[in-house]
Amino acid sequence: MMRLSAVLLAASFAAAPALAEADHTAPDYTPRNVIEVQNAEWTADAVLYQLNTRQFTAEGTFAAAQKQLPRLAAMGVDIIWLMPIHPIGEINRKGSLGSPYAVRDYRGVNPEFGTEADFRAFVDEAHRLGLKVILDWVANHSAYDNPLTTTHPEWYTRTPEGALMSPAGTDWSDVADLDYSQPALRQYMTESLVYWVREFGVDGYRADVAGYVPTDFWNTARAELNKVKPVFMLAEWEQRDLHHRAFDATYGWGWKEAMQRLVKDGSGAGAMRGYYAGQSETWPHAAMRMVYTENHDQNSWDGVAAEIYGPAYEAAMALSFTGLGLPLIYNGQEADNDRMLKFFERDPIVWREGKHADLIARLIALKTETPALHNGRFGAPMVEVPSDAMADVYAFTRGQAGARVFAVFNLSPRPQQVTFQQARHHGRYTDALTGADASFSGGETMALAPWGFRIFQETE
Repeated sequence: MMRLSAVLLAASFAAAPALAEADHTAPDYTPRNVIEVQNAEWTADAVLYQLNTRQFTAEGTFAAAQKQLPRLAAMGVDIIWLMPIHPIGEINRKGSLGSPYAVRDYRGVNPEFGTEADFRAFVDEAHRLGLKVILDWVANHSAYDNPLTTTHPEWYTRTPEGALMSPAGTDWSDVADLDYSQPALRQYMTESLVYWVREFGVDGYRADVAGYVPTDFWNTARAELNKVKPVFMLAEWEQRDLHHRAFDATYGWGWKEAMQRLVKDGSGAGAMRGYYAGQSETWPHAAMRMVYTENHDQNSWDGVAAEIYGPAYEAAMALSFTGLGLPLIYNGQEADNDRMLKFFERDPIVWREGKHADLIARLIALKTETPALHNGRFGAPMVEVPSDAMADVYAFTRGQAGARVFAVFNLSPRPQQVTFQQARHHGRYTDALTGADASFSGGETMALAPWGFRIFQETE
């Protein structure tokens, strides 16, 4: 991800009034609370599950994955995010099977995974079980041997010498950059998005590197998709204006970065407190921010989640479900996958009963049954509860009195004896993970182990 430096940001803000005065127009920006996206009701308590078809089963097919859908429904997840399902390019292919993000045919199914009929059956079964299915969509680039490179060569970015080129500044050598200044490309890509919703009933998309594609393209595409049915759109990007007319959710990279930083340096709760403050002050309340402890990029290139987070792993998972954010589970996470799965080869997950499976199921159930923890506009803001251990402990409530969640996280490797201040959390509760009764009226001290946490549901 590319970030502007503080100097550049300051310069751009300083220049804005002069530019506006010269043009006699207001600065071009979207106020943070102006959102036209209408979130489908079924996104309110949604939990995402990312499914890598190639590695999800020993067979690596839609038909085999379909047999696991009842298990996923029983877990309580709501939206199945399928990594790209399309045929993969062969020119400049990485590994023996290639990257699913090197798309050779936007309206075809990768034979490695099965047939169109197999995919249709997968979607139909998911819908029968009450699950939604979204596809991973790669709009910014295609495989070098996608037929579009010859039928519509003008749709591609070119080097100064006139050759196809990969996206600038990347090592994505197996894909060719598309040029969205071409109206016909925009029409083709929009029609392709509509195709899978209309013909196969998919429920939306996760947009790969969404910020590399003009926002106005996504705005138009979302409007066309909604003419078919209400959809859910997730952008792999971190920009609030994407929520205005195009996307329900964007990546909460800042959450992951804050959590990993405080785990690595033991600095305490400050980084996460800062993330949530920024979320509250600068992002629309209706904007869903996807938070996660693992996904395909992290597992393939950074490391195994349990090793990255170490003793803080369960606390990180619990915070992703109780704080502001749309939680994601990556396939194999519930089975304690303990290795970096190969990305360009077959490397099936070893399925077993994971020691974190029960916690994940309990967190999903808590998210589902507690309106205060719902996503975006459906949920409640976080209200911090001050304590005498603010440097290391982050405590908050969500929801109105009588229906609140009170959560306390020791985000440090140091044990804590915490006494809370103010009366923001006072009431009678049940421990959400153990079922034990708890009451807070002032003066209580809570013992927390390093990286320990407690989650309470208020009782009437």
